[in-house]
Amino acid sequence: MVLLRSFVRLTVMLCQSGWWGVASSPTDEGALRTGHGDHGEPGHQEHHKDSYSTFASEFLESRYLSDDGYPFPTAPPVDPFAKIKVGDCGVTKGCIRYGKPGCDAETCDYFLSYRRIGTDVEYEMSADTDGWVAVGFSSDKKMGGDDVMGCVHDDNGRVRIHHFYNVGQWAKEIKRNPARDEEGIFENNRVTCRFKRPLYVPREETLVDLHLSWYYLFAWGPAIQGSITRHDIDNPPVSDRMISIYKYEDIFMPSTAYQTFNSPICLLLIVALTFYLLMGTP
Repeated sequence: MVLLRSFVRLTVMLCQSGWWGVASSPTDEGALRTGHGDHGEPGHQEHHKDSYSTFASEFLESRYLSDDGYPFPTAPPVDPFAKIKVGDCGVTKGCIRYGKPGCDAETCDYFLSYRRIGTDVEYEMSADTDGWVAVGFSSDKKMGGDDVMGCVHDDNGRVRIHHFYNVGQWAKEIKRNPARDEEGIFENNRVTCRFKRPLYVPREETLVDLHLSWYYLFAWGPAIQGSITRHDIDNPPVSDRMISIYKYEDIFMPSTAYQTFNSPICLLLIVALTFYLLMGTP
């Protein structure tokens, strides 16, 4: 390899110095012997000098390129994770947000989107956690007997998509993973991922057909060495109604901290207490 480089460099130097200003192609052989062009004008020889020099230089440079055209040892660039677009929610995709009113994919406690792409459904998930985020497809709003897709942040900093099946209150990992076109990132203490899975699957207990409507179970929590542990909250949120991937909605679910004033009982107690304080005791 060293000898080859030296030879090519020497070739470039000889070409630039004019030593090889002769003989390139049979059609120009006569002109090159005299150092003149077709009309006896100088300059044709210098053109071939430049051609040889350019060829040799490109040949030398190509020795330092991989088959894909990237210089060694630099690896090909990796496309960054495309941010989730919440402006498309309710228009070209369905979204479920859980957290503070007005939150988005980067600020909600939990965020999920879905959209149909051909015979697949693309899901995007994000949660305020350094461990895992998941969605379960349930027929009864309860944990148990559910098909679950989860994105797990491992100790190497990668986010991988896993397939689980809820056996009672325990999520068992299933080797058969229907996910494809997987992407994931851990950034700003959030696990975010994107993947596709088929609308229709062969009938199997651990996989559901997504063309049917299901209650969606939302969960997230810590992970230890790439394995999920118990979810962060005791009662993870569940969609109020069955979700159809054929209907793009933008659903907001307030987190516990913002549910106090939504309860009729709480509102009644606040009104009664306020009235009592204003009227005073007898």
